[in-house]
Amino acid sequence: MSSLNYIFKRLLLMVPTFFLVMVIIFMLVRMLPGDPAIAMAGDRASDADIQAIRERLGLTEPMLVQFWLFLSNTVQGDLGRSILMRTDVIDVIADRLPITVFLTVYSVVLSLLIAGPLAFVAALNRGRWPDAVIRTIFQIGLSMPVFYIGLVLLTFLAAQLRLFPVGGYGDTFGEKLYHLFLPSVTVALYTSAIIMRNLRSAIIEVLDAEYVQFARAKGLPSRLILGRHVLRNALISTVTLLGLSIGNLMSGTLVTETVFAVPGMGRLMLEAIFARDYPLIQGLTLTFAVLVSLVFLMTDLFQSRLDPRMRLQ
Repeated sequence: MSSLNYIFKRLLLMVPTFFLVMVIIFMLVRMLPGDPAIAMAGDRASDADIQAIRERLGLTEPMLVQFWLFLSNTVQGDLGRSILMRTDVIDVIADRLPITVFLTVYSVVLSLLIAGPLAFVAALNRGRWPDAVIRTIFQIGLSMPVFYIGLVLLTFLAAQLRLFPVGGYGDTFGEKLYHLFLPSVTVALYTSAIIMRNLRSAIIEVLDAEYVQFARAKGLPSRLILGRHVLRNALISTVTLLGLSIGNLMSGTLVTETVFAVPGMGRLMLEAIFARDYPLIQGLTLTFAVLVSLVFLMTDLFQSRLDPRMRLQ
């Protein structure tokens, strides 16, 4: 029951957050250079045609009236009609959202598969050559930008060796795993470096704790100590970092999806910005804000399961 109360309170706190996000979105979008009516009508359109489009889009109304229309329509589930796609924004987002979510989850899973075992190896061999090698490799990966890693993988594994497709998404689940492997690995290599460093430090700290030393003195098996005491407590801080990383992954899909031609929300955001598509930019940004807020909520709930000392208040 306490968890339900906590979720309800967090959802209520999201309301002013989303309102502030909507205000910022509304103001920033209208600060973009250019006129969406001109972008929609074309360079050869007459002034009368451009004015008619601006009136149809509601751009001739005062700013407060435009914001009120944006706010009231959003509350009713109407995000407007995309200038670029010539269809409802909510339909466009519903079509592109699964691609971005799949790419994000895929990247997180690969990050954990890479960072988890290597963090344990580095922590259990701290100060020795396996620890030094692992930390050096991940430090190199952390120092390289995501788009550079993507271009390198794209050049060698896709363009030259032709082991993976250059872009696309696929239809079946297997095809999606195949098509999105390179972009997911690109993101995972960078994210796993951050997670590995944090998890390694947390494991070392827990290994030096008194209760772990006491468990060893009692003669408990090493496998039981690592699984029940070390891993559970070391994951507490890592879960927080993972939640932040997922939020960054979602907001950073613009670069990854553009490099690998993935038809997700990140690439669509870039296209909407170039087209001055106000409704689509607003809808995409608001969707990202909702997703990140839900990820943070799930992170807090999972942390409370790992650490009984945390109270959901």
